[in-house]
Amino acid sequence: MRVLVTGAGGMLGQDVMAELHAKKGRAGFRYEVYGRDRAGLDIADLDRVREVMRDVSPGVVINCAAYTNVDGAETDVAGAYRVNGLGARNLAVACLEAGAALLHVSTDYVFDGEKEGPYMVFDRTNPLGVYGASKLWGEECIREVLPQHYIVRTSWLCGLGGPNFVETMLRLGESRAEVRVVDDQHGSPTFTADLAAAMVDLIETGCYGTYHVTNQGVTTWYGFARRIFELAGLPTKVVPITTAEFPRPARRPKNSAMDPFPLQETIGRLLPSWEDALDRYLEARGSRGSRGSRGSRAGRETG
Repeated sequence: MRVLVTGAGGMLGQDVMAELHAKKGRAGFRYEVYGRDRAGLDIADLDRVREVMRDVSPGVVINCAAYTNVDGAETDVAGAYRVNGLGARNLAVACLEAGAALLHVSTDYVFDGEKEGPYMVFDRTNPLGVYGASKLWGEECIREVLPQHYIVRTSWLCGLGGPNFVETMLRLGESRAEVRVVDDQHGSPTFTADLAAAMVDLIETGCYGTYHVTNQGVTTWYGFARRIFELAGLPTKVVPITTAEFPRPARRPKNSAMDPFPLQETIGRLLPSWEDALDRYLEARGSRGSRGSRGSRAGRETG
């Protein structure tokens, strides 16, 4: 199967490319993988999208291209909708014309965070800011245009291929004795390598629809930071604060935990816990300290 990965130079795109190159598909075949980074393909340019689709002729497109500056989107409204909405629509149109399927990555920010407990795939969406609204429009465009789609909502991404919360905390932990971190926003940190593996599993199922794909378990940014410093062996003190004490241009959902149903019923497994993922992340970058746990499971399976 030929697979085109858009946004291939980004944190998630790099891991998707690596997973496709490493994995054998059904019946033992290898994927033919074609990656396009932002310079190679502006997904908001429909003519260019069609040109690349003609050149590659993929059976599946995995869209990792996105406008991800949550705060910047509040003032750059057109920029966010151009990539997250129009770009998604363009890929859906081109896939429909080419007879290809599309896997599109979306976000927990399509929810307002007011629900008690984790969000289901069928729960009502109500984004709080421009970023979430632009991603939701992208979802809606795809559903309107292309039946053969997978929409994968995920959250709190961390990967070795780009800047993220783990890298920020490690940098601050090396230079500060104390950091203040928000403790009233709840969600699931997700390792891009684990997400990429689940995405590749999904495109082999033919079970189109919307999925919530995160590492298992829920924490706060404060709890996440404490675990990072513990595993890295850093003595940095973490002070919990409220969202109100750390104002940002864009509002964040206070609860973005998402229930994985029907992921296990579709690919046969769930992702490992976020603690396990963090342990492997730090191990891979050589940052797990002597105080960190050595009991990580290297595999992908959970109950």
